[in-house]
Amino acid sequence: MRLSDQRRCTVHLSYCTNVHPAEDLAGVLDQLDTYAVPVRDRLDADPLGLGLWLAAPAAAALAADPAARRRLRAALTDRGLEVVTLNGFPYEAFQAPVVKHAVYHPDWADPRRLDYTLALAGILADLLPDDAQRGSISTLPLAWREPWDTDRADACARMLDRLAAGLADVERDTGRTIRVGFEPEPGCVVETTAQAAEQLADVDTERLGVCVDLAHLACAWEEPVAALGRLRAAGLPVVKVQVSAALEVTDPVRDRSAIAGYVEPRFLHQTRSDTGGATDDLDAALGSGLPGPWRVHYHIPLHAAPVAPLAATMPHLRDGLAAVVDGTDCDHFDVETYTWGVLPADVRPTGPAQLAAGIAAELAQARDELIALGLSTTTRTATTRTTATRTAAGSEAAA
Repeated sequence: MRLSDQRRCTVHLSYCTNVHPAEDLAGVLDQLDTYAVPVRDRLDADPLGLGLWLAAPAAAALAADPAARRRLRAALTDRGLEVVTLNGFPYEAFQAPVVKHAVYHPDWADPRRLDYTLALAGILADLLPDDAQRGSISTLPLAWREPWDTDRADACARMLDRLAAGLADVERDTGRTIRVGFEPEPGCVVETTAQAAEQLADVDTERLGVCVDLAHLACAWEEPVAALGRLRAAGLPVVKVQVSAALEVTDPVRDRSAIAGYVEPRFLHQTRSDTGGATDDLDAALGSGLPGPWRVHYHIPLHAAPVAPLAATMPHLRDGLAAVVDGTDCDHFDVETYTWGVLPADVRPTGPAQLAAGIAAELAQARDELIALGLSTTTRTATTRTTATRTAAGSEAAA
């Protein structure tokens, strides 16, 4: 979905496909018809943006096969879909029965993380629409906080230098600019914008920056204007924004039974108090005596607040969007609610049609929030899409 800012520059709004399980290209292609096309139709959006997630095995296969990349681009174009951003945080098996700490491995001290991210960069360069200014990839904030020492920090620094050099190679070879944003997250080496400024002080800021996840920012109890100011002062660009809301509870003792309904076995739900107290999962918080209020790393659908007395951090999200729109040139906004499948049973989608409807409603909410900040909707013309389709089809025939 495309919008235009007050400078008449294109702003891309998408939804992240890490909500769907897929470990290979066939699974990715199946998602397009099962979910993305129904979402596009509900929104009457042409094109609909996808924040594509490719598991490491799928990324390796695509990186090695130019014809497969052409097929994927043609499949996107034929369905009125486009990709300007990839989610490179989960390495694989993100919708497995239990994920928890596995999502942080391999980390940026491990060469596999570099290889995966550069594979994604090459793929994205081939998927970008011809008129897109640049592409973006979000990635984990270096590593989980333990273990972390000087040797691991030095290894990460070397990997980031190699990453910047690899992205420069991609631009030289393809003419497309791809940037990578490190995504502060509770419990990681980089949890806050202050830690981002410290840990990423020496990176190549032409190609590397920060992905601001608004749910994570809320869980860190960071005020958005100050947080964006810290990044700006450090010279770190906001490469991408993940438009997400966290779970909030004012009185966790009184409302224990309500918040306990969100305990589940798949993902970590790091919990933070406004007094600075912290636990690494929601069930641990419930047994900790941690004083409220709490914000919980549990992405809540943007259009559907949890039943009172629980809430979502939508006021913080609105403040965060305003701070980004007013204070940065970020042009990639990705709705990332990957928790649909673990929501409490009474609000969990029961099939693909319900999930597509929920995703469409979230995107509509995000679009309306951005329009309220002065952006306007825009679309590519049908002629452009037809030309792109012919070009992709011709490339595929040539392959």
